[in-house]
Amino acid sequence: MAENGGPRCGKKDPAGRWSGFIQGRMTKTLYQLERDGRIINQRVYVELHFGDIAPLFMESYDWFTEEAARRVEKPADVHAPIWCSISRENCLKPIEGTVVYVLEVPAEKIIYFDEGKWDYVLNRIYLPKDETDRQEYKQHLKDIGVVNGFEFFQGRYAGKYPQEEARIKESWLRVFEIDNWTIFNVCGNIWEIRKEWVKQIVHPGEAVV
Repeated sequence: MAENGGPRCGKKDPAGRWSGFIQGRMTKTLYQLERDGRIINQRVYVELHFGDIAPLFMESYDWFTEEAARRVEKPADVHAPIWCSISRENCLKPIEGTVVYVLEVPAEKIIYFDEGKWDYVLNRIYLPKDETDRQEYKQHLKDIGVVNGFEFFQGRYAGKYPQEEARIKESWLRVFEIDNWTIFNVCGNIWEIRKEWVKQIVHPGEAVV
């Protein structure tokens, strides 16, 4: 699984199954799959991936986890998402110490989101609906005397504009609205990798088929 919680690929077949591709640490995830019959992500893995800057990003990941769980029920023992690519062309390739899992997942277990829009959530800034909304929001910031929209949650404006914080968080819901469906911006969120979903385990030097 991607240590940052982040996806990379998938597609549906006529039976409603979804094909996805996810890179995972070889020893850790293979052992978990064999022992438990499933792989789950842990919040601590995300924290370790980011290191010293983890506190800056964990609130965004926690928000995503909470909102995604409203769309597809999250198992009680899962505390972080697993993000998958939706095509072999755009998935991470296995490197030393990792494998790639090729998955076939029931469609109802997937939450699609726009990875490009995720950057706004990660940076904790307003996610505009379109260019008109972007320009209107810029004008709004000027009208209230704010010169930097990055500082509502941390920085000079932290705690001073609760209405603006709520407005920003509401805009983040657009991350689940996919305006342009391509293999480069669409990711699939799942809560676990079940053993029966794994169709291929690709080791370094092997091809994804």
